[in-house]
Parts: sequence; structure tokens; C-alpha cells
Amino acid sequence: MSQIFKYPNHYIYMVIPIIVLLILVLGRRKKAGILTKMRLNLTMKYEKIRIVIIVVSLVLLCIALLGPQKLTGTMEVKRERLDIYVLLDTSKSMLVEDTLPNRLEREKQIVHHILASLDGDRIGFIPFSSSAYIQMPLTDDYNMAKMFLDVVDTDMIGGGGSDVGKAIKLAYDSFERTTLGDKVILIISDGEEHDKESEEALKAIMDDQLKVYAIGVGTSEGGLIPIYNETGQVTDYKKDKNGNPVMSKLNDATLKGLAKIGHGAYYASTMDAHEVNAFLSSIASLKKDGNTTKEINQYQQLYPYFLGMGLSLFLIAYLVPVRRQKI
Repeated sequence: MSQIFKYPNHYIYMVIPIIVLLILVLGRRKKAGILTKMRLNLTMKYEKIRIVIIVVSLVLLCIALLGPQKLTGTMEVKRERLDIYVLLDTSKSMLVEDTLPNRLEREKQIVHHILASLDGDRIGFIPFSSSAYIQMPLTDDYNMAKMFLDVVDTDMIGGGGSDVGKAIKLAYDSFERTTLGDKVILIISDGEEHDKESEEALKAIMDDQLKVYAIGVGTSEGGLIPIYNETGQVTDYKKDKNGNPVMSKLNDATLKGLAKIGHGAYYASTMDAHEVNAFLSSIASLKKDGNTTKEINQYQQLYPYFLGMGLSLFLIAYLVPVRRQKI
């Protein structure tokens, strides 16, 4: 359907001719009933023809709104792109509500903003906490990426703690070795790390093509880590071994350290998504892989023909003479 029509979602407009047809037919019947009651033996000559012409003209106009098109061939287009792996912190501390609505939802909002601005770059997702896995490999299908992003939660990976080092290593190993462009890793996290081995893991794999950026989510004041029941209500807060509530705070030092080693930059999350614009501006100057091509379809737009015929018929319907003739 999307190949025949450029805007298939406009099909809803096809109800207009149907509604107009019903109005005209019912109006004609009502008029005939009134004439009969008044005992006037009159009829409207060409009225049926006018109704048919009006409805056909509206159908043609609605088809024009669908954007009819004809495939005329294909063309290969050279594409420049970056490969970006987003490392999504899914540890329980991301449930803290010091950043509204909470750190996890802010993390997902950041990625949604990034997806809305990408054009041809490939993006992949690696959730991490105590371990990490590739949830979505590199792709330029942003609609699919949004669906994968929406299901990210803190129950995706069992165990406690946060080990971003494993996620960094996994992302690096998953990049294509043949790419000529820079490879980007974006870490979105509150920076709380228990093993403290992420910097060493990054140093071990760093090369000239790898660029590491980080966005810190949370506040220095922090907040308590909520525990939810099956209905989504907060029943308690996470406690340490002594029974004291655990206060989780943004540890931007870890994230800044990773960004520095990775020749990237660190950004603090903001309500107006300023960090997204800064990140996109920074990666815009990176070297892109220009060895890929994409075959795109070329179409001839046919809507002018349907638009012209529809308007012409509408004018003809207006000019059709209607005479009252005695029977």
C-alpha cells in the first residue's frame, strides 16, 4: 500500500464521499416527499447525474490526498553514517525519583530525543547492571528502536550492582571491524559502580576510532531506591545489611573519567534535554563511514491528475443545468 500511495494513512478521508452521498440522497428523498405532499408534479431534471458527478469528484480528490504514485525505477545513494551503541543502565538505582519521573524514564526520554534527530546513523542498545547483553544490534530502523527502548526496565538483568565495564567491552566487540568511520559509545547512567574496573576495561580496548560519551542521570543529593509490589505501588525502600535505607546519588566522577579516557565528553541530564543537543553537535564532526550504499525507489507523483479531474468534475456538477419539469 505504501508503494501505491505516499500517504496511506489518509484513507480516512474516503468517508467524505460516502457521507456526502448519503446527505444528497436523503435530501433528494425529502424534497420528493415534500413535493408529493404539496401535490406538485415536479421533478428535478439531471439531479441524479449531478449527485453522481459530485460523489465521483470527491472520490478523486480523496485519492489525490492519498498521494498516488508510480514506481519508475531505483537509484543507489551513497550514505555516510556513524555506528552508535547506547549503554542503558538498568540497575535498581535507576528507579530513584530525584530526577522526575525517575532516572530510568529520564534515560529513555534522552534516547527518544536522540532517535528523533538521527538520519542514517545506526544505533544499538546494550542494557547493563551486574552484567550486560545486546538487546538490539546496530540498526537504522528507528521505529523498531523505539519499540525496543519502550520495554527497557530494571528487571531485564538479574543480580545487583552495576558493571559498565562489561557493557563497554561488549559494545566494542560488537562493532564491525571493516567500518572506516568512528565508533561511538554513549553511556547513560547514574555512575554508581561497585567493581570500579570500567576505566581499566576501557583503557584495554581504546583505539583511534572509538569515542566514548556519557550522560549522567540523577542528582548529587540523591534519593532512596523504592521497592514496588506487583501493582506498582511503593512498599518499601532498599536497605543495607544494617537495615538502613540506601541513599543513591549521582556519581559523575566515574562517568567523567570514562568520557576523558574515551576522548569524548560528559553531559549532565537536564529538563530541557540540552545534553542531547550537545551530544549530537559533538558527534556531527566525527568521521563517518561512507562505504555503504542504499537503493531507494523513485516514484512519479500522480496526484495532480486526480486533483485536476476531481476539480473539473466538481465544476461540471456546478454547471449542470437543473430544470423543473412537469410530469
